[in-house]
Amino acid sequence: MLELAEKQAALGEVRGGPAADPVNIPMIRHWLDAMGDTNRSYLDQGIAPPAMAQVWTMPGVRRGVKERSPVDDVLAALDAAGYTGVVATNCEQTYHRPARVGERLTAATRFSGLVGPKRTALGEGYFATWNVTWYGEGDAPVAEMMFRVLKFRPRRRRETPAPASGSAPAASSAQRSGVAPYPLRPAQNRDTAFFWEGVRQGELRIQSCADCGRLRHPPGPVCPSCRSTNRSFVVARGEGTVFSYVVHHHPPVPGREMPFVVAVVELPEGVRIVGNVVDCPPDAVGIGMELRATYRAMDDEVILPMWAPRES
Repeated sequence: MLELAEKQAALGEVRGGPAADPVNIPMIRHWLDAMGDTNRSYLDQGIAPPAMAQVWTMPGVRRGVKERSPVDDVLAALDAAGYTGVVATNCEQTYHRPARVGERLTAATRFSGLVGPKRTALGEGYFATWNVTWYGEGDAPVAEMMFRVLKFRPRRRRETPAPASGSAPAASSAQRSGVAPYPLRPAQNRDTAFFWEGVRQGELRIQSCADCGRLRHPPGPVCPSCRSTNRSFVVARGEGTVFSYVVHHHPPVPGREMPFVVAVVELPEGVRIVGNVVDCPPDAVGIGMELRATYRAMDDEVILPMWAPRES
């Protein structure tokens, strides 16, 4: 595995073809609407928001024959070896100048390295890192991105070991009931304990500052407004609307059936929360769709808040 990674890294920067479409006003307008960005200077000046760099060269769903990059062979080899789980761990972007309307960007990819195998909370895996540079007219760089993912081998349900003579085996509640433990267990710490306790009680709790009252999500140790460390929470109504969403088709996710919808849900309390949309076909989900919170037991110990269409 590491030998293949070194071979791909030795290829250096590999350029793809130019973007299928030039930088254009309609796509910029859609991006600004989706992000809730009201800054019209991009449209007035005919330039794209810097964070859109990746948009122009993404192949899309019906991409036909995809140009291969130095990354593809490494990820395919990891999949073949059983490291089918994937989670992004780092993304750092550098912007050199705005992309101008009418120019076609070209992406160049350089595989940087593979580290592993490493033991992680998700399972054994490898950290793969690559860099992408987008070039515009005059062959000058427009933007750069360092991207790192963890490719991990999803954990399988452990069989209960045979007990020693005269002793009884220890088993979790999930093992005792015969329910397979949910593999994607949420991380819990002192900052988020109140949230998960609320979920267990069927409440959607939003952290608030005990001094200035500002709500914030995800939870954190310090208020971004007044810098107070005094925290409280409010119980939200459990209603919201779809602000944005994606339909996940691939790669496989342990414990989930594809496709599934992940949405950014806007709450009337003034914060947004990420969650799965359930109880409706993925193609029925749309921006502005009214939702209600629902709480699903994934095994005998894990309950997750999700979102279902709000009944009229």
